[in-house]
Amino acid sequence: MSASDDGILSSLKYLFADFLGEEDTTPPFLPPGLPAGAEQVVSDGIHLLMDYQGASYAKLYVERLQRFIGRQGIDGKTIDGTTFCDLARLMASRMAYEDAIRIAQVKLAEYNASEGRIRSTEIHRFRFDELVDALPEIAADPVLMVLGKLGWEHRRVAIPFSTVNRWGVGRLKLEAWLRRWRLFSIRYAQERAWVERWLHMIARALVKQPQAVPTMVETATMITGFGDAYRRGLADWHAIVDGLAKPTFDGDLPLTDLAGAIREARAAILPDPRQVALKRAIAEIRARALAAAADAAAE
Repeated sequence: MSASDDGILSSLKYLFADFLGEEDTTPPFLPPGLPAGAEQVVSDGIHLLMDYQGASYAKLYVERLQRFIGRQGIDGKTIDGTTFCDLARLMASRMAYEDAIRIAQVKLAEYNASEGRIRSTEIHRFRFDELVDALPEIAADPVLMVLGKLGWEHRRVAIPFSTVNRWGVGRLKLEAWLRRWRLFSIRYAQERAWVERWLHMIARALVKQPQAVPTMVETATMITGFGDAYRRGLADWHAIVDGLAKPTFDGDLPLTDLAGAIREARAAILPDPRQVALKRAIAEIRARALAAAADAAAE
Protein backbone atom coordinates (compact mmCIF):
# COMPACT_ATOMS: atom_id res chain seq x y z
CA MET A 1 0.00 0.00 0.00
CA SER A 2 1.38 3.42 -0.93
CA ALA A 3 1.75 6.31 1.51
CA SER A 4 -1.02 8.09 -0.40
CA ASP A 5 -3.41 5.13 -0.03
CA ASP A 6 -2.53 4.87 3.64
CA GLY A 7 -3.34 8.56 4.11
CA ILE A 8 -6.72 8.17 2.42
CA LEU A 9 -7.64 5.17 4.58
CA SER A 10 -6.62 7.09 7.69
CA SER A 11 -8.80 10.00 6.61
CA LEU A 12 -11.81 7.71 6.09
CA LYS A 13 -11.27 6.00 9.44
CA TYR A 14 -11.26 9.31 11.28
CA LEU A 15 -14.17 10.61 9.21
CA PHE A 16 -16.50 7.82 10.31
CA ALA A 17 -15.32 7.91 13.91
CA ASP A 18 -16.21 11.59 14.02
CA PHE A 19 -19.56 11.13 12.30
CA LEU A 20 -20.65 8.27 14.59
CA GLY A 21 -19.70 10.21 17.68
CA GLU A 22 -17.09 7.66 18.76
CA GLU A 23 -14.15 10.00 18.56
CA ASP A 24 -11.81 10.39 21.51
CA THR A 25 -11.72 14.07 22.42
CA THR A 26 -8.23 13.75 23.91
CA PRO A 27 -5.56 15.55 21.87
CA PRO A 28 -2.94 13.25 20.38
CA PHE A 29 0.50 13.10 21.97
CA LEU A 30 3.46 14.68 20.25
CA PRO A 31 5.09 12.04 18.05
CA PRO A 32 8.41 10.70 19.36
CA GLY A 33 11.65 11.59 17.63
CA LEU A 34 10.75 15.13 16.60
CA PRO A 35 13.71 17.27 15.50
CA ALA A 36 14.93 19.79 18.02
CA GLY A 37 12.75 22.88 18.08
CA ALA A 38 9.74 21.24 16.40
CA GLU A 39 7.74 20.50 19.54
CA GLN A 40 6.05 23.89 19.78
CA VAL A 41 5.22 24.05 16.07
CA VAL A 42 3.66 20.58 16.12
CA SER A 43 1.80 21.34 19.36
CA ASP A 44 0.36 24.49 17.77
CA GLY A 45 -0.69 22.44 14.75
CA ILE A 46 -2.44 19.87 16.93
CA HIS A 47 -4.39 22.52 18.82
CA LEU A 48 -5.33 24.33 15.60
CA LEU A 49 -6.75 21.14 14.09
CA MET A 50 -8.48 20.16 17.35
CA ASP A 51 -10.36 23.45 17.12
CA TYR A 52 -10.88 23.16 13.38
CA GLN A 53 -12.24 19.61 13.22
CA GLY A 54 -11.54 17.55 16.34
CA ALA A 55 -9.14 15.07 17.88
CA SER A 56 -9.33 12.50 15.09
CA TYR A 57 -8.30 15.12 12.54
CA ALA A 58 -5.38 16.16 14.74
CA LYS A 59 -4.35 12.49 14.92
CA LEU A 60 -4.32 12.34 11.12
CA TYR A 61 -1.97 15.35 11.18
CA VAL A 62 0.37 13.55 13.59
CA GLU A 63 0.31 10.39 11.47
CA ARG A 64 1.21 12.36 8.38
CA LEU A 65 4.14 13.97 10.19
CA GLN A 66 5.38 10.61 11.43
CA ARG A 67 6.12 9.58 7.85
CA PHE A 68 9.01 12.06 7.84
CA ILE A 69 10.45 11.65 11.33
CA GLY A 70 13.83 10.00 10.94
CA ARG A 71 13.24 9.34 7.26
CA GLN A 72 16.52 9.44 5.36
CA GLY A 73 17.17 10.73 1.89
CA ILE A 74 19.51 9.39 -0.75
CA ASP A 75 22.36 11.25 0.99
CA GLY A 76 21.65 9.43 4.26
CA LYS A 77 20.46 12.61 5.96
CA THR A 78 17.06 13.29 7.52
CA ILE A 79 15.01 16.43 7.05
CA ASP A 80 16.61 19.21 9.07
CA GLY A 81 14.75 20.82 11.95
CA THR A 82 13.96 24.07 10.15
CA THR A 83 12.48 22.29 7.15
CA PHE A 84 10.53 19.90 9.37
CA CYS A 85 9.05 22.87 11.26
CA ASP A 86 8.04 24.45 7.96
CA LEU A 87 6.45 21.16 6.90
CA ALA A 88 4.53 20.87 10.18
CA ARG A 89 3.37 24.50 10.11
CA LEU A 90 2.32 24.53 6.47
CA MET A 91 0.54 21.20 6.67
CA ALA A 92 -1.48 22.35 9.68
CA SER A 93 -2.38 25.56 7.85
CA ARG A 94 -3.41 23.67 4.72
CA MET A 95 -5.43 21.08 6.65
CA ALA A 96 -7.26 23.98 8.32
CA TYR A 97 -8.25 25.35 4.93
CA GLU A 98 -10.54 28.35 4.81
CA ASP A 99 -14.19 27.80 3.93
CA ALA A 100 -17.49 29.31 5.03
CA ILE A 101 -17.62 26.90 7.97
CA ARG A 102 -14.20 28.01 9.18
CA ILE A 103 -15.02 31.70 8.88
CA ALA A 104 -18.14 31.08 11.00
CA GLN A 105 -16.06 29.20 13.59
CA VAL A 106 -13.53 32.03 13.85
CA LYS A 107 -16.16 34.76 14.15
CA LEU A 108 -18.02 32.84 16.84
CA ALA A 109 -14.79 32.25 18.75
CA GLU A 110 -13.97 35.96 18.66
CA TYR A 111 -17.48 36.84 19.81
CA ASN A 112 -17.49 34.32 22.66
CA ALA A 113 -13.95 35.12 23.84
CA SER A 114 -14.85 38.80 24.10
CA GLU A 115 -18.19 38.00 25.83
CA GLY A 116 -20.00 39.67 22.97
CA ARG A 117 -17.96 42.84 22.89
CA ILE A 118 -16.35 42.10 19.51
CA ARG A 119 -19.03 42.33 16.83
CA SER A 120 -18.41 41.11 13.32
CA THR A 121 -20.02 42.74 10.29
CA GLU A 122 -17.87 40.97 7.70
CA ILE A 123 -19.29 39.98 4.34
CA HIS A 124 -17.53 37.51 2.04
CA ARG A 125 -18.40 36.73 -1.55
CA PHE A 126 -18.46 33.08 -2.61
CA ARG A 127 -19.30 31.39 -5.86
CA PHE A 128 -22.32 29.12 -5.64
CA ASP A 129 -20.21 26.07 -6.43
CA GLU A 130 -17.81 26.95 -3.58
CA LEU A 131 -20.66 26.96 -1.09
CA VAL A 132 -22.08 23.70 -2.43
CA ASP A 133 -18.64 22.05 -2.35
CA ALA A 134 -18.76 22.32 1.44
CA LEU A 135 -21.71 19.88 1.47
CA PRO A 136 -21.53 16.08 1.44
CA GLU A 137 -21.18 14.82 -2.12
CA ILE A 138 -24.53 13.02 -2.02
CA ALA A 139 -26.24 16.33 -1.29
CA ALA A 140 -23.96 18.51 -3.42
CA ASP A 141 -24.20 16.60 -6.71
CA PRO A 142 -27.88 17.27 -7.47
CA VAL A 143 -27.51 20.93 -6.47
CA LEU A 144 -24.46 21.32 -8.71
CA MET A 145 -26.39 19.69 -11.55
CA VAL A 146 -29.21 22.22 -11.22
CA LEU A 147 -26.76 25.13 -10.95
CA GLY A 148 -25.02 23.86 -14.07
CA LYS A 149 -28.24 23.77 -16.05
CA LEU A 150 -29.03 27.31 -14.94
CA GLY A 151 -25.49 28.50 -15.63
CA TRP A 152 -25.15 29.70 -12.05
CA GLU A 153 -22.15 27.66 -10.79
CA HIS A 154 -19.85 30.67 -10.94
CA ARG A 155 -22.40 33.27 -9.91
CA ARG A 156 -21.30 35.03 -6.74
CA VAL A 157 -23.34 35.57 -3.62
CA ALA A 158 -22.57 37.77 -0.61
CA ILE A 159 -22.61 35.89 2.71
CA PRO A 160 -22.65 37.92 5.94
CA PHE A 161 -20.72 36.63 8.95
CA SER A 162 -22.40 38.89 11.45
CA THR A 163 -22.56 38.78 15.24
CA VAL A 164 -24.38 42.10 15.66
CA ASN A 165 -27.66 40.45 16.64
CA ARG A 166 -29.08 37.18 17.94
CA TRP A 167 -30.18 36.03 14.50
CA GLY A 168 -26.68 36.49 13.09
CA VAL A 169 -25.07 34.60 15.98
CA GLY A 170 -27.58 31.76 15.60
CA ARG A 171 -26.87 31.53 11.89
CA LEU A 172 -23.12 31.34 12.54
CA LYS A 173 -23.68 28.56 15.08
CA LEU A 174 -25.56 26.58 12.45
CA GLU A 175 -22.82 27.12 9.89
CA ALA A 176 -20.10 26.17 12.40
CA TRP A 177 -22.05 23.00 13.31
CA LEU A 178 -21.68 21.88 9.70
CA ARG A 179 -18.06 21.03 10.48
CA ARG A 180 -19.43 17.60 11.43
CA TRP A 181 -20.10 17.08 7.72
CA ARG A 182 -16.92 18.72 6.43
CA LEU A 183 -15.02 15.46 5.97
CA PHE A 184 -17.76 14.19 3.67
CA SER A 185 -17.57 17.28 1.47
CA ILE A 186 -16.31 17.65 -2.08
CA ARG A 187 -13.86 20.34 -0.94
CA TYR A 188 -12.35 18.07 1.71
CA ALA A 189 -11.78 15.30 -0.82
CA GLN A 190 -9.94 17.78 -3.02
CA GLU A 191 -7.87 19.11 -0.13
CA ARG A 192 -7.02 15.60 1.07
CA ALA A 193 -5.83 14.65 -2.41
CA TRP A 194 -3.70 17.78 -2.62
CA VAL A 195 -2.06 17.29 0.80
CA GLU A 196 -1.26 13.68 -0.04
CA ARG A 197 0.29 14.67 -3.38
CA TRP A 198 2.30 17.45 -1.75
CA LEU A 199 3.66 15.01 0.85
CA HIS A 200 4.38 12.48 -1.88
CA MET A 201 6.41 15.05 -3.82
CA ILE A 202 8.37 15.94 -0.67
CA ALA A 203 9.10 12.25 -0.08
CA ARG A 204 10.26 11.84 -3.70
CA ALA A 205 12.48 14.92 -3.43
CA LEU A 206 14.07 13.42 -0.32
CA VAL A 207 15.03 10.35 -2.36
CA LYS A 208 15.87 11.98 -5.70
CA GLN A 209 17.06 15.54 -4.89
CA PRO A 210 17.35 16.17 -1.14
CA GLN A 211 18.50 19.74 -1.72
CA ALA A 212 15.07 20.49 -3.23
CA VAL A 213 13.10 19.34 -0.17
CA PRO A 214 12.82 22.79 1.52
CA THR A 215 11.66 24.36 -1.75
CA MET A 216 9.09 21.62 -2.31
CA VAL A 217 7.80 22.05 1.25
CA GLU A 218 7.51 25.79 0.73
CA THR A 219 5.32 25.40 -2.38
CA ALA A 220 2.38 24.96 0.01
CA THR A 221 2.36 28.76 0.39
CA MET A 222 1.10 28.97 -3.20
CA ILE A 223 -2.36 27.83 -2.09
CA THR A 224 -4.33 30.03 0.28
CA GLY A 225 -7.84 31.18 1.08
CA PHE A 226 -10.76 30.58 -1.26
CA GLY A 227 -12.20 31.99 -4.46
CA ASP A 228 -10.17 33.00 -7.51
CA ALA A 229 -6.86 33.29 -5.63
CA TYR A 230 -7.25 29.76 -4.28
CA ARG A 231 -8.10 28.27 -7.67
CA ARG A 232 -5.21 30.06 -9.41
CA GLY A 233 -2.75 28.99 -6.74
CA LEU A 234 -3.87 25.38 -7.00
CA ALA A 235 -3.63 25.41 -10.80
CA ASP A 236 -0.18 27.03 -10.69
CA TRP A 237 1.05 24.45 -8.17
CA HIS A 238 -0.06 21.55 -10.33
CA ALA A 239 1.49 23.15 -13.41
CA ILE A 240 4.89 23.36 -11.69
CA VAL A 241 4.70 19.86 -10.25
CA ASP A 242 3.50 18.28 -13.50
CA GLY A 243 5.90 20.26 -15.67
CA LEU A 244 9.06 20.17 -13.54
CA ALA A 245 9.01 18.10 -10.33
CA LYS A 246 7.27 14.89 -11.42
CA PRO A 247 9.16 14.44 -14.71
CA THR A 248 12.42 15.08 -12.85
CA PHE A 249 11.61 12.44 -10.25
CA ASP A 250 10.44 10.03 -12.98
CA GLY A 251 13.74 10.45 -14.82
CA ASP A 252 12.11 12.03 -17.88
CA LEU A 253 13.59 15.51 -17.34
CA PRO A 254 17.34 15.88 -16.66
CA LEU A 255 16.92 18.81 -14.26
CA THR A 256 19.86 18.90 -11.86
CA ASP A 257 18.67 21.92 -9.85
CA LEU A 258 14.98 21.35 -9.23
CA ALA A 259 14.88 23.86 -6.37
CA GLY A 260 16.18 26.64 -8.60
CA ALA A 261 13.78 25.67 -11.37
CA ILE A 262 10.79 25.84 -9.02
CA ARG A 263 11.84 29.24 -7.73
CA GLU A 264 12.28 30.51 -11.30
CA ALA A 265 8.87 29.23 -12.32
CA ARG A 266 7.19 30.75 -9.27
CA ALA A 267 8.78 34.12 -10.03
CA ALA A 268 7.02 34.08 -13.41
CA ILE A 269 3.53 33.60 -11.96
CA LEU A 270 1.02 36.33 -12.75
CA PRO A 271 -2.68 36.57 -11.76
CA ASP A 272 -3.64 35.04 -15.09
CA PRO A 273 -6.04 32.07 -15.23
CA ARG A 274 -4.53 31.09 -18.61
CA GLN A 275 -1.05 30.81 -16.98
CA VAL A 276 0.65 32.22 -20.09
CA ALA A 277 3.78 33.51 -18.34
CA LEU A 278 4.09 30.46 -16.10
CA LYS A 279 3.72 27.98 -18.95
CA ARG A 280 6.31 29.89 -20.96
CA ALA A 281 8.76 29.84 -18.04
CA ILE A 282 8.27 26.10 -17.50
CA ALA A 283 8.80 25.42 -21.21
CA GLU A 284 12.02 27.46 -21.19
CA ILE A 285 13.34 25.66 -18.10
CA ARG A 286 12.58 22.28 -19.66
CA ALA A 287 14.21 23.26 -22.96
CA ARG A 288 17.40 24.40 -21.19
CA ALA A 289 17.61 21.19 -19.16
CA LEU A 290 17.14 18.98 -22.21
CA ALA A 291 19.66 21.00 -24.26
CA ALA A 292 22.25 20.81 -21.48
CA ALA A 293 21.77 17.05 -21.22
CA ALA A 294 22.13 16.68 -25.00
CA ASP A 295 25.33 18.74 -24.99
CA ALA A 296 26.78 16.67 -22.17
CA ALA A 297 25.96 13.45 -24.00
CA ALA A 298 27.61 14.72 -27.18
CA GLU A 299 30.92 15.48 -25.48
